[in-house]
Amino acid sequence: MRTVAAFGDGILNPPAPDLRSGSQEDPVSMTASSPFQSASPEIVVCAMYKFVSLDDYEALREPLLSAMIRHEVRGTLLLASEGINGTVAGRRESIDALLDWLRADPRLADLDVKESLTEKPPFLRTKVKLKREIVTMGVEGIDPRHTVGTYVEAEQWNELITDPDVLLIDTRNDYEVEVGTFEGAINPNTAAFRDFPEYVQRELDPSRHKKVAMFCTGGIRCEKSTAYLKEQGFDEVYHLKGGILKYLESVPKDQTRWQGECFVFDDRVTVNHDLDRGSYDQCHACRMPITEDDKHSGMYQQGVCCPHCHDRLSDEQKTRFAERERQMQLARERGEVHLGADAVERMEQRRQAKRQQREAARRANKTQQP
Repeated sequence: MRTVAAFGDGILNPPAPDLRSGSQEDPVSMTASSPFQSASPEIVVCAMYKFVSLDDYEALREPLLSAMIRHEVRGTLLLASEGINGTVAGRRESIDALLDWLRADPRLADLDVKESLTEKPPFLRTKVKLKREIVTMGVEGIDPRHTVGTYVEAEQWNELITDPDVLLIDTRNDYEVEVGTFEGAINPNTAAFRDFPEYVQRELDPSRHKKVAMFCTGGIRCEKSTAYLKEQGFDEVYHLKGGILKYLESVPKDQTRWQGECFVFDDRVTVNHDLDRGSYDQCHACRMPITEDDKHSGMYQQGVCCPHCHDRLSDEQKTRFAERERQMQLARERGEVHLGADAVERMEQRRQAKRQQREAARRANKTQQP
């Protein structure tokens, strides 16, 4: 069953941007652009994940990217031997077509999906990436398909977290926690999800912390964090089913225990309790969420730096980012997207056509062999 929510964990726990290179591109990703126009009044944002054995995940990359391009869907999907995860956006019919394509594979028939609507496309590109994990914890042997915590519905969450015996932990990254969290939640102060196991080893003890409740944006990080705690000997481990965004959708504002906004991994940056675009912007250099006050700081320069990264960037990087911002501004004035979008798509389509031709020729030669 499809549930309606806002964007989930999406590209979970991306590493902090590499300020040495100014790039976060993945060398094993396949990238293209999709052509739906930004003027569309209703863009569906669709977050999805499923932990399932995909031994052939590498072979799925090309047909999945082709399906996304064919159905005019943008966003990023991650494939690993443990499953699929990511967030995409497109018109209603485009998202439905992609989901039908995915669910035609029996392994993905019950793919977990959350959706919301937005007026502006939150993604500019279409990517399929191959990963070791669909959410990176970096601990071998943690498998939510076999061991996981107890799911708690959004409507029962308040009752659980107001229990004085329950330790409430926000499993998200520090910059996410800063823009909003649940009242009374502990911030582990992690820079990335792979830091979470170290926090557990340092701060938590199953003999003292008898009941632990955890939450994240859309639920997927808690699949692994609760599995990890169970493996470490914690008995009563709970997590918010559907994540923060399901809670914001389900619980009225006059009953909420949520404080602030919720960071999302797309162009909206944050959403408020109504799941509308929030008040934060994003620094184009370091990708950190920034406030209006941040943008009035002397350390802020649009597209170049912000108070979070001003002192970490070299002069060469700032010069490069300034030139990028200038080119983007020129493109905006021309009514263009500064990505070479159509060219990228055509190049990728040509590459796929050539690969298909080579594969067809290989099969034909094999058939003709005595």
